[in-house]
Amino acid sequence: MAYFYVMKLTLQYLSDFEGNTKAVQLPINDWQKVLAKLKEYEQTLKLQSDLEEAFEDVASLKKSKQPKQSLTDFLNEL
Repeated sequence: MAYFYVMKLTLQYLSDFEGNTKAVQLPINDWQKVLAKLKEYEQTLKLQSDLEEAFEDVASLKKSKQPKQSLTDFLNEL
């Protein structure tokens, strides 16, 4: 399931004398929305990365011949 978020922003483009776009300006409220959404995306990507790493660790443990630590023992070490 894909989720797309479309943010409506008020943009102004700044150009040089030759008409080449050099920068974009947006109101501070729009900028704050962009930063908030970016932070949300970064957190989502971090969680995804952590979960992928955890599943890789589980797969490695399943293949390993070494004795496994129980969840109770693991929690007791904390």
